Amino acid sequence: MKEILVETSARHIHVTEEQFKVLFGEDAKLEARAPLSQPGQFVSFSRLDIVGPKRTINNVSILGPFRKAAQVEVSATDARTLGVPAVIRESGDTKGSAPIKLVGPCGELDLEEGCIVAKRHIHMTSKNAEEFGVTNGQIVKVEVNCPERSLVFGDVVVRVRDDFALAMHIDTDESNAAGCAGTVYGKLIK
Repeated sequence: MKEILVETSARHIHVTEEQFKVLFGEDAKLEARAPLSQPGQFVSFSRLDIVGPKRTINNVSILGPFRKAAQVEVSATDARTLGVPAVIRESGDTKGSAPIKLVGPCGELDLEEGCIVAKRHIHMTSKNAEEFGVTNGQIVKVEVNCPERSLVFGDVVVRVRDDFALAMHIDTDESNAAGCAGTVYGKLIK
């Protein structure tokens, strides 16, 4: 069976265009620094500080393009550092998630919700889903064989959309637990 690229998704921030202007100024632009594996998505040059009740994490990347709502994605370790609950959610499901403050060079935003630990997931097209015999929203396992720390990730959600590229995303805690370094592939287990 075909393998799936496993990528480590480090802490990052998504914002709306209006929020970006509050944080960076009316004339600021969200400019791409580097493309991401998902088509049309990119790491920008823009960075913010994430402020929690306990501590601040500085210089966190904003990903583009703009979103319909703000979302701050951190690892469980980051959540503890910040002093916020490690609420595990699928991307976009921020209702009732942890509050957080964003600080930019021109302004600040106190978000009532939006800080999550992203649920591990696989992006795939409908053709990929057919090849793997899975459906959107299905929960699967993925075996990752890395030297000295191989493991099976459970509770991996399949996300199917035809503008996706095949890749699994895990956070830095998960990547470190498996000893992932360099290019890593996983095998889907249903």
